[in-house]
Parts: sequence; C-alpha cells; structure tokens
Amino acid sequence: MRAVLRWLFWYPLLVALIALVVLQFWFVVHIAYWGSHDPETTAFMRARLEAMREENPAARLSQTWVPYSRISANLKRAVVASEDAKFTTHRGFDWEAIEQARERNLREGEIVQGASTITQQLAKNLFLSGERAWWRKAQEAVITAMLETVLTKRRILEIYLNVIEWGDGIFGAEAAARYHFGVPAANLTPEQAARLAVIIPSPRRYGPGRVTPYLAQRTETILARMGSAQVP
Repeated sequence: MRAVLRWLFWYPLLVALIALVVLQFWFVVHIAYWGSHDPETTAFMRARLEAMREENPAARLSQTWVPYSRISANLKRAVVASEDAKFTTHRGFDWEAIEQARERNLREGEIVQGASTITQQLAKNLFLSGERAWWRKAQEAVITAMLETVLTKRRILEIYLNVIEWGDGIFGAEAAARYHFGVPAANLTPEQAARLAVIIPSPRRYGPGRVTPYLAQRTETILARMGSAQVP
C-alpha cells in the first residue's frame, strides 16, 4: 500500500518534470533554428493580432523582415543607448541595472523602473505571454540564457529589431521606419532613429508625427548617448 501511495505521489511530479524538460528542449531547438532562419512570427505578435481581430476581424500586422545590413546603424545605436547600454558586454542580464531598479522600486513602493536587457525583451517577445507571474520571469531568464549561449549578439539584435512593436500592429524596423517617417530602415537619420528608440516602451501611444515634451526631451538624451553606444 505504501509503495502505491509513493507512486501516486511521485508520478505526477515525474510527469511534470519530463514535460518541463521537453519544453526547454523545444525552446532551444527553435532558438538554434533561428540562428540561420528568420522567425515568421512571435508569441507577442500572435497575441496582438488576436486582440486586434476582436475589434476588426480583417486586421493584419505590418512587418517586413530586413537583414542586419539593411538597418541603419543609427537605429542600432539608438536602441542600444535607450534600452541596454551594456548589450555587447553582458551575458543577458545587467545585474547593476537590476539592483538599481530594485532599490528604486523599494523606495517608491511600486514598480516604476525595469531593468530588462534587449535579450530578455527578445525572450519574452518570442515565446511568452504578457502575464505577470513568477514562473514566467523564471522561464524568461532560462530562455535569455539560451539566446545568449546559442546566438551571437549580432543575431540577437537583428531579430530584436525585426520583431518588436513600433505602433499599433507595426512590427520591426522596416515597417516602423515607413510608418513613422516614410523611409526604409536603412535610411533613418540619427534624429529619426532616436525617436523610434524612445517609443519602444509605449509603441501604441505615439503615432506618426506626434511630439510631446517628454518625447522631445528623451530623444535629445538618446541622441547624446548614441555616439558612445557599442553595437555588434
């Protein structure tokens, strides 16, 4: 009887462990594939399309994949300067920024500052939902480590620039450059690139041509930092 009870206790745990291992293998296989093949979609893109089609069944996303060489160096520097200044030197996590964010959030009594690196943001966009839960953050950390191990920094940044949201249903640098400025991603000026970098945290808040005092001030800050930004 005791043997049966032990089996009933351990069997679900064993099944859950196997399922978890299989899931991690599924993640790493996809990441390895994307080392040489471009992702056709992401978890975040699918979620956005589903939400858009609740209001308009005919809604479509706008995205055109462009290789790294056809994305303006201005945009690469602007995004790194804005989102992850230590991108080329860390291994997926900026521990100093994480500690600074933790201290500030404790002082404020709420989450007012994040510290996600470009790689962490990509992990979330590629595979995860927007749900705020401890398991999702843990899985994000594991996927981040996988991305940094399997892919080069150049490839991580290339995928990131092609899949993040830059407007309502606007994904990737090419669609963003044409939507906001009417130019291809390769021709973005420093000012245009800085403006796109600034709106990454709230991409649906700023339509083409919209300028606010915050947007103008933050754009100037990013412009000043771009010269020292290191990109792969």
